[in-house]
Amino acid sequence: MKKQFDIRQKFRFTVYVLLAVSLTLTGLCGFIFTRSLKMVERSRQKIYVLDNGKSLLMALREDISENRDAEARDHVKRFHELFFTLEPDKDYIENNVREALYLADRSAMKQYQSFKENNVYNQVIASDISMTLKTDSIRLDYSSNPYAFKYYGKQKIVRTSNITIRNLETTGELRNISRTDNNSHGFLIENWRITDNKDIETTRRKTF
Repeated sequence: MKKQFDIRQKFRFTVYVLLAVSLTLTGLCGFIFTRSLKMVERSRQKIYVLDNGKSLLMALREDISENRDAEARDHVKRFHELFFTLEPDKDYIENNVREALYLADRSAMKQYQSFKENNVYNQVIASDISMTLKTDSIRLDYSSNPYAFKYYGKQKIVRTSNITIRNLETTGELRNISRTDNNSHGFLIENWRITDNKDIETTRRKTF
């Protein structure tokens, strides 16, 4: 009887030991799994950049969605600067317009063709005109998709005899597209049109 009792005790002890070991291993596996997930997530938030082929610099990756508003504004600003910054140089004009047209749809091409038909670019080259653009503000409406925008800026037109400041207001929409080498923001301007482009003031340049 005593021997039978000892066997039962040993059996229970063995069961308790196995149960304790099982629970310990389960907890350890769960801990390792959780730690592994956190390490993988942290590694995904880091980018290693090669610096001139010599050293690795670690840069934290930013969440794209957090910076999307800034990218949208910069896309609109960049397009207008490229499209309206002109110098009396045919290659310069063509390069700027070509880069700008990667950022917009056919509506920008139509405006470019309209400028060509009205000899805008030929006049810039023939008369040694320089045109620059300063952005005042960009308003974006995220309540709809594509996102509607309004652009406000001032053109500075420098001629040999005078300087003209011209108001520039445009409207359009922004559609999300894939990022490319020619369109790093991943936006495309659609239905773009100029709503106001009137002269504000003209001053004569000093001659010596």
